[in-house]
Amino acid sequence: MTDLSWAQVSARRLARHGLSARTSPESPPGAEGVADVVSAMCGAHAQVASAAELSIGLRVPGATRALVRQALWTDRTLVKTRGPRGTVHLLAAADLPMWIGALTAIPPPSWEQSRHLLTPEQTGQVLAAMGDALAEAELTTAELTEEIVARTGPWAGERVMEAFQDLWPRWMAAMATASRAGVICFGPTRGRAITYTSPTRWLPGFAPMAGHAALTDLARRYLFAYGPATPAQFAKWLAAPVRWATSLFDSIDLAEVTVEGAQAWVAANDTDFPTDPPSGLRLLPYFDAYAVGCHPRERLYPGVAAERALARGQAGNFPVLLVDGVVSGVWHQRRSGRAIHVTVEPLQALDPGRRRELEDEVDRVGQILEGRAALTIGTVSVGPHA
Repeated sequence: MTDLSWAQVSARRLARHGLSARTSPESPPGAEGVADVVSAMCGAHAQVASAAELSIGLRVPGATRALVRQALWTDRTLVKTRGPRGTVHLLAAADLPMWIGALTAIPPPSWEQSRHLLTPEQTGQVLAAMGDALAEAELTTAELTEEIVARTGPWAGERVMEAFQDLWPRWMAAMATASRAGVICFGPTRGRAITYTSPTRWLPGFAPMAGHAALTDLARRYLFAYGPATPAQFAKWLAAPVRWATSLFDSIDLAEVTVEGAQAWVAANDTDFPTDPPSGLRLLPYFDAYAVGCHPRERLYPGVAAERALARGQAGNFPVLLVDGVVSGVWHQRRSGRAIHVTVEPLQALDPGRRRELEDEVDRVGQILEGRAALTIGTVSVGPHA
């Protein structure tokens, strides 16, 4: 059995996430290149839109937030929907059949409000009404509520769903189910209002993959980006039962390895690892896929990094300074017009070479976000993102 060092694992993950040594593009990046990167990282968390744009831009040499927006809203090579863990993600549109096939095959979480607020028959009615209303439209929540109520009945509009110290219409309890089923995705914002539309506008003729085939494909992609990994780590990434994930791993052709003695798995045809150590410095934004998806946490967030950069053990709530593949600090940005004030709190002293790398990275953050970034090294006083 192959025994790997953490350095080998870290170096491979950095390379596959596009976070290794940066190179200048030979030609301007395009929307297809953006989609390829998002596909390779198994989606970009997009609850914070600017964080998703930065997360992707850091992995595409020469990219800016404008290119990410072009891929999403103009070229439609990205789609904004709910992905792993039911959280808002940007996914490669070409991968949507796999994602929907896989997400509908995962055991649904017991805490979903649709189980308590809607009967199975009502859920089916809401999904059908959504699909009809959104086929050729981009609707706000209020507009979609009106359309669903008109197609189902007043019960769908009853404000009974508790959310953020407010009450939402009953039909919204089916939102997670609708997203998993590929009935609904996000449209472009209208002013400050969120809109929803149909994924078929991104992929005409869209049809989900069969469940087990989709899950097999997704597991292999996950292991490509985040492996070696265990079924428990895959289950955590998806918010799925560990026993279910173990059964899925048992059904796939995988190779067992150890990482400094700890058991893990990779795809059977993907057992090559680099010999060069991980290197480079990166500023990863909120909920960056690398910071959230890589395990074990004690390796990625060693020592004091776990205390400073995790929120009750949860990753992603702080933007992190990544040095040679491990979390080595936190950071925060504050924007005023085109000026972007970046404060970085390293957890150890930076020598002159690292300081230059950090200054270059801050410049890159400014370029991606289409502003002028300035660096301050000091304490980050902002708490974790919810």
